[in-house]
Amino acid sequence: MKKSIFICLIAAIFFACKSASSTASSSEATTLSTKLDKSTQVALKGNWVLTNVSYPGSDYIKVNSFDLADSKCFIGSTWSFISNNNKGNMALTSPSCTGFSSPIVWSINNQGLFVLKILNAGEKAKKVRDGYLLKVAGVTESSFQLVDNINVGGQVKDVVYQFQRAN
Repeated sequence: MKKSIFICLIAAIFFACKSASSTASSSEATTLSTKLDKSTQVALKGNWVLTNVSYPGSDYIKVNSFDLADSKCFIGSTWSFISNNNKGNMALTSPSCTGFSSPIVWSINNQGLFVLKILNAGEKAKKVRDGYLLKVAGVTESSFQLVDNINVGGQVKDVVYQFQRAN
C-alpha cells in the first residue's frame, strides 16, 4: 500500500494533470455563454505561430497539451483561424517531435473563453463531444495568449501559450 502511494506522489510531482474545468464536455457546455465575442474573433483572424509555452515548474513538470503531445512540441506550431466560419487548422512542426496536423473549430465567447475542438480528417465538429476551454489574454494586432489551467499536486497552475502573427 505504501509503495503505491509513493508512486502516485512521484507521478504528481513530475506530471501535471489536466483540470476538469478546462475540458469542455456536453454537461459543461450548458453553463457556457453561446454569445460570441466577434470583435476578438476578427482580431485573431489569420495565421499565427505559437512561439512559447510557459508555466511554473516547467523544468520539472511535463504537460501533455490538448491530449496530443508534450507542451514543448507546440513551440513553432502553426495555427490558422478563419473568423467568419470558426474553422481553421493547426500543425505541430517541431523537428524533435512527431508531426501532427488537424482541422480545428474554434470560437471566443463573450466570457473571454476560447473554445477549441481538434477534429480528425473528415470529422464533423458536431460529432466531436470533447474540446478545450482556454482564457484569451493580451490580444494585440501582432500577439495574444491562450491560458489553460492544469492541476499540479492539487494546485491549479496556468499554462500560457504565446502566439505571434505570422503574416
